[in-house]
Amino acid sequence: MAKKVTINKDLCIGCGLCTSIAAGVFDFDDDGKAKVTLADGADVPAEAEDAAANCPVQAIIIE
Repeated sequence: MAKKVTINKDLCIGCGLCTSIAAGVFDFDDDGKAKVTLADGADVPAEAEDAAANCPVQAIIIE
């Protein structure tokens, strides 16, 4: 089963760590919070897992 990446917008502080670790997976929305740019159903790259593990507020969910 394919994994899915989401961002908990209530937790995200817009620090940019995820975009620096996995620029192909994350970007910023108009509110300065992280958003996922990975297409639905696409394989989740290791960089996204690294970004989730290093997010200072654990706002990245991979399930």
